[in-house]
Order: sequence, then C-alpha cells, then structure tokens
Amino acid sequence: MRALLPLIAVVLMLQGCAGAIMVGAVGGAMMVNDERSFKTQIDDTNADFNVSAALSSHDDLNNQANISGIVMNSNVLMIGQSPNSMLRDKAIRVVKELQIGGKIHNQIRIGNPTSFTTRSNDTWITTKVKGRMLNEKGLDVTNIKVVTENGEVFLIGYVERDQADLAVEVARNTAGVRKVIKVFEYTDS
Repeated sequence: MRALLPLIAVVLMLQGCAGAIMVGAVGGAMMVNDERSFKTQIDDTNADFNVSAALSSHDDLNNQANISGIVMNSNVLMIGQSPNSMLRDKAIRVVKELQIGGKIHNQIRIGNPTSFTTRSNDTWITTKVKGRMLNEKGLDVTNIKVVTENGEVFLIGYVERDQADLAVEVARNTAGVRKVIKVFEYTDS
C-alpha cells in the first residue's frame, strides 16, 4: 500500500501536466495561425496588461466605472460603462498616455456599471458565439476575438472581408446578442 501512494501522486501530477501541455499546444497553434507577427502578438498581450494596470491604478475609475480595453494589432477597443463623461474621458486619456500606437475605439457607454448577473450572461453569450464560430464551415476563428459587453458583441481581428462578414452573421444569429459591432482590420485592403 505504501508503494501505491507515491504512484498515485505521480499519476495525479501527470494529469495536471497533460492539461497544461494541451493548453500550451492550443495556444501555440493559435499563435502560429495568427496573421499578426509574433512580435505584434507579444506587444498586444503586453499592451493588454498595461491598459488593465493603468485603468485599475485610478481609484475613481476602479470604484465607479466598469471599463476595460482589448488590444489587437496595436488598436485598443475600450468598452464598459462609466457613470459620466468625465470618467469616460479620463479612461481614454489614461490609455492614450500609454502610447500603444494604434487607434482607440471608444465604445464606453454612459450609465451604471453592469451587474454580476449581466457580466455572467455576457460571458455565456461570448462562449456561445465562439462555439458557433468554431462550428461554422469556412470560418477561420484564429484571428478573431469575441468580447461581449451588456449584450453587445464586439468582433475584433485582422481578417479578410469575407471572414468578417461570416463572423458577423454568426454572431448576429446567436441568442442573447443585442447588437454586433465590428472592429476589424482587413488583410485584403
């Protein structure tokens, strides 16, 4: 029995490793298929962290608003809610000061921050949209980010126009989606 316990421990540890290897492999495959250069992918990831850190370093933005930024190809999509235009404008200024390099797409709505229930529903909508996109024949989802905020689905990516149109059609026809907003850059322009 004593010899069996270390064996069980090793098996349990290896199961965790298999999951980590699988996640790493999927992430690696997505990076390889991404149209952006490896450097741009890394820069965008770093910029995502910098945007989050910069916004959360301001108590008024952190406590009174629900604002976040998503970076793709050095462009920033700003989403969420602000109780007034003063805080919305401050959030945009904070991100501009980071000098990420691309455009800032201001999609921050004036209003009260969404509830936990609404944010949970948004997560569920994003999952449904992504799942439907994965199942859509002819749609390459490796270059498309899907973000849902208060029932509005934002599609971000660096794609061909026909891929963008197909992604929008899939998102529009997903239950719970109130509106679809494209924030695409096109590879064929």
